[in-house]
Amino acid sequence: MQTHEVFNQVPDIAPFDVSRNPALLEGLHREGAGWAEAEVRELGVLAGGVEAQEWGRLANEYPPVLHTHDRYGHRVDEVEFHPHWHDLMNVAVSHGLHGAPWLDERPGAHVARAAKFYTWGAADAGHMCPISMTYAVVPALRHNKELSAKYEPLLGSRVYDFGLREPSSKAGLIAGMSMTEKQGGSDVRANTTTATPQPDGSYRIVGHKWFTSAPMSDMFLTLAQAPGGLSCFLLTRVLPDGTRNPLRIQRLKDKLGNKSNASSEIEYENATGWLVGAEGAGVKTIIEMVNMTRLDCVIGSATGMRTGVVFAAHHARHREAFGTKLIDRPAMRNVLADLVIESDAATTVMMRLAGATDRATSDPAEAALRRIALAVTKYWVCKRAPSHAAEALECFGGNGYAEESGMPRLYREAPLMSIWEGSGNVAALDALRAMGRQPETVEAYFAEVSLARGAHPRLDDAIARVGKELADLSDIEYRARRVVELMALVLQGAQLVRHGHPAVADAFCASRLGDDWGIAFGTLPTGVDTGAILERALV
Repeated sequence: MQTHEVFNQVPDIAPFDVSRNPALLEGLHREGAGWAEAEVRELGVLAGGVEAQEWGRLANEYPPVLHTHDRYGHRVDEVEFHPHWHDLMNVAVSHGLHGAPWLDERPGAHVARAAKFYTWGAADAGHMCPISMTYAVVPALRHNKELSAKYEPLLGSRVYDFGLREPSSKAGLIAGMSMTEKQGGSDVRANTTTATPQPDGSYRIVGHKWFTSAPMSDMFLTLAQAPGGLSCFLLTRVLPDGTRNPLRIQRLKDKLGNKSNASSEIEYENATGWLVGAEGAGVKTIIEMVNMTRLDCVIGSATGMRTGVVFAAHHARHREAFGTKLIDRPAMRNVLADLVIESDAATTVMMRLAGATDRATSDPAEAALRRIALAVTKYWVCKRAPSHAAEALECFGGNGYAEESGMPRLYREAPLMSIWEGSGNVAALDALRAMGRQPETVEAYFAEVSLARGAHPRLDDAIARVGKELADLSDIEYRARRVVELMALVLQGAQLVRHGHPAVADAFCASRLGDDWGIAFGTLPTGVDTGAILERALV
């Protein structure tokens, strides 16, 4: 017996082209990597395809499983992944989303990599963690020329070679990082792991780590207390003689999101490590890796925002309510346009940061801008992602709360980027630290945003407000979030008025930098060109 007819349901969005994104492609060319557009577009079609979307779903539906021992009782410390995890990793590595840019001498190599990382991340966020760490480990590893010469070519190899073998015998390597401990968290100077020098130049590492993401990586950077103070070390899972380094996986974290990725607690039982950088310079050495992964936090949040608004716009475009398509209802147009503005702002500033990363090695002004802009942007963009995901989910109504929509996975993923590599207060205080210790970063910031002076009166006023906030250093730590938020918004506004769509730029300045905006998304002022803005979310 037929009880009803199914209608007014939205068709599956897949296949769709993730790279069909004006803010991304315009930024790719503007920041000097237009030569990579073909590969970005190739990845966009692949990431939005039915197959890759299913890979991501299954890798999260069936998360990694830890096997501490084999059937005979031998310690193995192996993590078993869903087969599609390896498919996702293979695509990422073969397209150079990991360490490849460090081996690419073309101008814009890091911009190209950022665009590809952003695009492929729409298939699954979890596997991008080891990809990000493999990218980030290279500049830190260069503090030990011997280790860098030995491993850097393999960290940039476009061959995904999974398996437990001696690193130099493999065709490609994946790297991880172990910093935090139970008692310290972000306060890494409270670490108790010890490193004892050995006659052969190596160190004996004893201690524990509270978070080690992707424990099946081939090698890790870690922090430990050496005789000369807190220092950075490289540990490989397999030693040069082929024996296993005693890195014991205690358990995998049961996390809110990021389910496809294995995050673990580990112990070092007299493990062997090699010093990277000088003794006592551990934080200074590993912070180069942290800064690179912070860039990827911004990219990951921007990817999530773009995915959320594209999914929401697709739903609204096909779903009818009260006699019209949802996307034609004025209230929904306000919400969707507001989500697009936030997404475009995140993507545009993300590409500017990638450009600064490319130019920082030869341009001190770009290096200074990257230092401060990355800190303020990491704080704000990553902080915005959870509320953006929640509003995008709500556009679906009850359908968005169901797992089949894909929106719950996006929502659970959103808070991670703000927590990873230093949560909100850490990022905000790091921005203040940069300004205090490197005054040239303040000069670089104002030089950058001043390029947009005269384009919009509210932006000009906001730039002046930043100057006023920084002129008063009383209770600056208490005001840290307020100051950094304003700096981030001004930086985004400056990028949009110079490079963004005029309707997006005008609406951003009128809302984020003016007084005519509510607390929730969907409270844009009247007069916004929602039609032009919404066109940017349709794929």
